[in-house]
Amino acid sequence: MTKQPIPKFATEGEAAEFWDTHSLADYIDDTEVVEVSFPRIALKQVCLRLAPGQIERVKAIAEAKSIGYQTLLRMWITERVRAEEAAEV
Repeated sequence: MTKQPIPKFATEGEAAEFWDTHSLADYIDDTEVVEVSFPRIALKQVCLRLAPGQIERVKAIAEAKSIGYQTLLRMWITERVRAEEAAEV
């Protein structure tokens, strides 16, 4: 059985539906390597005082997720800000 070529997608939704039901491994020979770069967002440093126990607990959670604890804190803050913004609407 021969596979069909990768179709041309009109929308990202169509592409998502296709790849939800197909394996990229079956189409690896139909792909090409491309170079991609993402701009780095400038971050501003803030000072935040936390109890030592809080820091240790966050570090343990972050380690279990295999990410840095500061990254985890940024993720949590981002999630909460989005939730608050959504609640304002």
